[in-house]
Amino acid sequence: METTANGQARVSPHRGGARTVLDGTALTVGELIALVDGAAVPTVAPEARERAALAWRTAQALAAAGRLYGRGTGVGAQRSVPVDEGDEAAHGLRLLRSHAGGAGALLPARQVRAMLAVRANQLLAGGSGIQPALIDALVDALRLGVHPAINEYGGVGTGDLTALAQTGLTLIGERPWLCDELAESEKSLGSDDEPTGRTEGADPGGESTAAATKLAPDDPPDAVAGPAPGEMSAAGAQRAPGGVSAAGAERAPGGVSVAGPQRASGVVAGAGAGAERESGGVSARPAKVRPSRAGLGIPSSGPGPGAEPESGPESGPEPGPEPGAGPNTEWAGPSPRAGSVPAAASAPAVGGAGAGGELAAAARCAVAPAVQLVTLPGPAAETVYVPVSASVTTVAPVPAATTTSSTGLPAPVVLQPGDALALLSSNALALGQAALAQRELDVLLRATHAVAALSLAAVSGSPEAYAAPVHALRPYPGAARAAGEVRRLLGLPDRPPRRQGRRIQDPFGFRAFPQAHGCALDASERLREVIEVELNCPSENPLMDPDGTTAYHHGGFFAAPLGLALDAANLALLQTAQLSAARLTALGDSGLTGLPPFLGGGPATSSGTMILEYTANSALAELRSSTTPASAGHAVLSRGLEEAASFAGQAARQTSRATDAYTTVLACELVVSVRALRMRPVQAESLPAPVAVLAAATGVLPAGTEDRPLTGDVAAAAELLPQLAEL
Repeated sequence: METTANGQARVSPHRGGARTVLDGTALTVGELIALVDGAAVPTVAPEARERAALAWRTAQALAAAGRLYGRGTGVGAQRSVPVDEGDEAAHGLRLLRSHAGGAGALLPARQVRAMLAVRANQLLAGGSGIQPALIDALVDALRLGVHPAINEYGGVGTGDLTALAQTGLTLIGERPWLCDELAESEKSLGSDDEPTGRTEGADPGGESTAAATKLAPDDPPDAVAGPAPGEMSAAGAQRAPGGVSAAGAERAPGGVSVAGPQRASGVVAGAGAGAERESGGVSARPAKVRPSRAGLGIPSSGPGPGAEPESGPESGPEPGPEPGAGPNTEWAGPSPRAGSVPAAASAPAVGGAGAGGELAAAARCAVAPAVQLVTLPGPAAETVYVPVSASVTTVAPVPAATTTSSTGLPAPVVLQPGDALALLSSNALALGQAALAQRELDVLLRATHAVAALSLAAVSGSPEAYAAPVHALRPYPGAARAAGEVRRLLGLPDRPPRRQGRRIQDPFGFRAFPQAHGCALDASERLREVIEVELNCPSENPLMDPDGTTAYHHGGFFAAPLGLALDAANLALLQTAQLSAARLTALGDSGLTGLPPFLGGGPATSSGTMILEYTANSALAELRSSTTPASAGHAVLSRGLEEAASFAGQAARQTSRATDAYTTVLACELVVSVRALRMRPVQAESLPAPVAVLAAATGVLPAGTEDRPLTGDVAAAAELLPQLAEL
């Protein structure tokens, strides 16, 4: 467990001693998942960093000698518009800000961590020309357990522009870091931390702040209920700009008054503190916001008329942003209706160092409005509304002078000319999502061997369809593997003896299993291969040649290989899922099993497991809806210059949804097959059950056959699937 400078406890994302070396050439999906889940610590190979540094020097030299796309020109349809001399750095900053236009729900931490790891390794391949300090910051974020706030929508498979722009602004200090808080990490460490949505850093017995603020959906962005900014509420506490002070708000330790929702520097927050959110089928706890140390101006919030004066050396106005700092951020937008904020829902203490340079010790959970007003630095002082879509716990800003080691945050990087496009030119988010989905798919496909073996034994099916000679004559690797795994689990030889007195052949769900499931195995393996190619090669445009003399303008960022591999995996998964549902139906057929219809254990009218056919087919319909090829999509963008897109990110999200649905289908089959084997009388001609698989399943699934709700059985079976995959 780590503790940050303001007293916040955080689960370390690198619990074990394993190290994963990022070298730009050899990262595997398994190693990526270990980094994502905190099972390994990222380290950078020195030769890889030097390769990236060489590309950076090459880009600088080439940019000085002539125009490079995105460095000396605009981007997209603006590709022929030159950047004014001396405006290169500001051009890059404008590029990040203008492209940070993602929308939709904030993505779960695992997906964002995967993106960070992918992008770091790609940049170490040495083709981007980015400054190495940005690579270091990406690796630091992984190591420190923080991630940027990334919205779901924005990429079309030609570069995850919005996600990487949001990442870039976080790396330079203009947007906040969020704590990862992986539920798996907390569970394994037995964390005693207060759940998100409760007061943190308060005295024992402090009030819970989980109560949600009701927002007025019809209020305009500038509507503020109650007194104007700077005026006093009835309770006498000063109103924070754009916020509503909570009656009876207490002063936090360190002399910073708590009144909420207060102005917060760069904090991304939303309605419903303590609420859970799901995105792409992955449940994510509300994240903690950690505003970065520099570039997030610390707002002044001195006492207003009638406010209680502060005493001690920390009195007086708080320091403003340092020169060159990022945007000043104020809460704006739909304000809570008058009286809708309970006194317990105090905002976090917002403030920096006092005369002694110490942080306010307390930070409280706050429910903030759904929009924040951001004033960008610079002569134009642009002001924009930024939508917010996540419930978060805010943490007091950290003074710019604090070092990285004491804050637990990556040091903000000073953006250099050319860095912006070099960072953006990648499908790192789609690749990270694809890697997570492929790993889940792989686990489910391996578990399917065990479940199919149970079902085959439950109907005393023929093993002839699984004989090795059958698959040697039609040598598809996946089909041979599927048949071999079922034989292994059932303890059958390569040439199973023909059994007398049974059906001459079985329904397709059993007889065609190796062929259908083999295609899913092959598709999953192909997907893994494509992902690992993309993880370890530069895709940036322009691409710096390793010889240090040339840059190439190209289309390597067009993620057609990834999108097509994902689409193929989704279609192949549908094939094997349909056979799983077919086997489930067969298990309820007394003509095949010799058991009561639907495996009912009571009167003849018992429904038994009948309803699981409906449940499985409901999930199957969801899976089927995820198999329309995303690659078939079409888009014409940027005034017709970009007239196609791969939609790889959409395909990755479809794969994630498909695996979620297939989990339910397979769990239903597992419940029914285990019940059938428990009810089946042992006969000489019966196919032997897979001992290890059946033992694992019967140790978890209830034994009763009376009519009863089966939701818990399906949930237990779904949790068992990863264990079966390892048998």
